[in-house]
Amino acid sequence: MNISITEHISLNREERLVRVDEKEVRLTALEFGLFDYLCKHPNRICNREELIDNVWGNRFQYDSGTIDVHLNALRRKLGFSKDRPIETIRGAGLVFRIEHPQTRYTIDLHSFVRDWLQSHEPELQAHGLTPSMHLTPFVNEITIEPTALRRMLDAILAALLPSAQPGYLKLNSKLTMQYFVFSLDLNGTTNELRIMVRG
Repeated sequence: MNISITEHISLNREERLVRVDEKEVRLTALEFGLFDYLCKHPNRICNREELIDNVWGNRFQYDSGTIDVHLNALRRKLGFSKDRPIETIRGAGLVFRIEHPQTRYTIDLHSFVRDWLQSHEPELQAHGLTPSMHLTPFVNEITIEPTALRRMLDAILAALLPSAQPGYLKLNSKLTMQYFVFSLDLNGTTNELRIMVRG
């Protein structure tokens, strides 16, 4: 199965193939292993010991330049520049910088929350709870993968409901320089969900 890594690159783990703009790129086993490992851990520093343990393992003999040799070949074959999208952080390791899938989703905030509250209406009614929402009026959209946001809100509600008494569930939001914050207030018990604002 082909997995889309970026707009131009896909990877097939079963066939151990990489395609760039639908064109197959031949990688050695170690080049593929290195690229696959970085794809599984995007936007995170992977240090050299971690890469050697997980890609090379103890079956291979290597020296301090082994990763660099394979990395340079990988960059050349995939058409990457020296620093992007795989960046070398001196003294730390490698980072494969790619756009996280969630950044491709922009949701209408009011519609989403209204639909979410309606989907939980039977549970809320069973607990004698009346929902209300007071969202930041000038924030109409946020960028996050919708099912991830729904799971997070579901988890907070599931944690609050077991001890719920009849009353009110209030959902509020605010925007700071760093976070968009949802707060779920159930009769004075408040839980917050913070979503980092991406610059």
